[in-house]
Amino acid sequence: MSAVLWTAEQVAEALGTAGADGWTARGVSIDSRTLESGELFVALAGPRHDGHDHVGAALSAGAPAAIVARTPAGLPNCDRLIVVPDTLDALRRLGKTARSRAAGRLAAVTGSVGKTGTKEALRLALAAQGETHASLGSFNNHVGVPLTLARLPVDAAYAVFEIGMNHVGEIEPLVRLVRPHVVIVTNVEPVHLEFFPDNGLDGIAEAKAEIFEAGGETAVLNRDNAYFDFLAARARSRGFTHVIGFGAHDTADARLLDAVVGPVDTNVVAALDGRRVTYRIGAAGLHWALNSLAVLAAVNALGADLGPALSALERMTPPKGRGQRHHVPCRGGTCELIDDAYNASPVSMRAAFAVLGAIAPGRGGRRIAVLGDMLELGPDSPRMHADLAGALVAQGVDLVFTCGRLMSELDAALPHRLRGAHAVDSRELAPLVKGALRAGDVVLVKGSLGSRMGHVVETLLAANGNSGGDDTARTARASRVVNG
Repeated sequence: MSAVLWTAEQVAEALGTAGADGWTARGVSIDSRTLESGELFVALAGPRHDGHDHVGAALSAGAPAAIVARTPAGLPNCDRLIVVPDTLDALRRLGKTARSRAAGRLAAVTGSVGKTGTKEALRLALAAQGETHASLGSFNNHVGVPLTLARLPVDAAYAVFEIGMNHVGEIEPLVRLVRPHVVIVTNVEPVHLEFFPDNGLDGIAEAKAEIFEAGGETAVLNRDNAYFDFLAARARSRGFTHVIGFGAHDTADARLLDAVVGPVDTNVVAALDGRRVTYRIGAAGLHWALNSLAVLAAVNALGADLGPALSALERMTPPKGRGQRHHVPCRGGTCELIDDAYNASPVSMRAAFAVLGAIAPGRGGRRIAVLGDMLELGPDSPRMHADLAGALVAQGVDLVFTCGRLMSELDAALPHRLRGAHAVDSRELAPLVKGALRAGDVVLVKGSLGSRMGHVVETLLAANGNSGGDDTARTARASRVVNG
């Protein structure tokens, strides 16, 4: 971080404030703990923390100025404060200004599952051929999107935004800020169903379709999804001139012909605009193969080159909490840990089971699934949990540990030989899992964020102080999926 991102005068103009004194900022931060010297601090008030309590710390850490809605105690005479009526609105105004001066091509990604991985893969593919700006992690909500925009360099060639929702009406104001040229909708699946009690999946599709409300050029949509025609029609009605379908469907423009899923990678054969291409993704799973088609279609639509993009996908690794691999010590040697603890839904659970099933345990080892509740699924949630039993059996999983009220339904539905243990919560489950592991085991940890399965991951990693990804893995059998 070195170039000037904002001047005092530019911030004053964006916010309609006075008192600019010539400072410059090389970034924007909302967290005094991670703020780097030279970053403008925005004091946001949240449900548990108020940034105004940390303005002094931010200034001491090197923030040239802070945007506040009130003067914090102890700083009554500070001339580095920019006082506004609403700091979140100020962040939006900075984002809006950043978008208006942006010179590059922008893409936005939404969908029920796969948003972050697809966003990261697209970022990697574009970064190979020009300065690329993208959302950090899952910065996809009413704070994360304007913050990502406010950090957008004027001369970035490309930018990739993730936009999420769990209620109707959340995507539209965010996409109107971003105004992307290209939009990807990964899928419409039963996620956040409890917030759509009347319309179910139809309601989720309507909410995802808000991604088209700002207009744009190209919509990249999942041709295999039941809502493809609905989303395509909505995109066209909002002025999108190109609709590209991706998937295994016979009529997909970006079509999956073959995928070989190995222990740590996926080899793909696809047809892109009639051209046959073969490439490798440095992450394992059929879902990576399918979403890579959306990435390549978006690369094309943004005017970038496929060659560097295909090469870049080889360097793709799963983001933290979304399939990251680790080797951890256990009784008699080491185990392989698959950290997929960030979130869960029925479709992402089955995708994770398929990855687990593709990995051959070491000698004497087993395939083990450690699962927490899938949340926000509505009244059919108990059945959706119980229905996972068949997929676990089909993928050759040897042992299943569960925690949470809803996962008790799965525990009861499992064959007796697969039932490891059930606990009230992840803290109670973690030592049971740790004590049961032995050399050669491959263990998947997955659940909704609210079920806090990250605690199980942390417990297993703490055994040797491991805190980073380890993409090395033992030899595994490959599973082949042939389409068309």
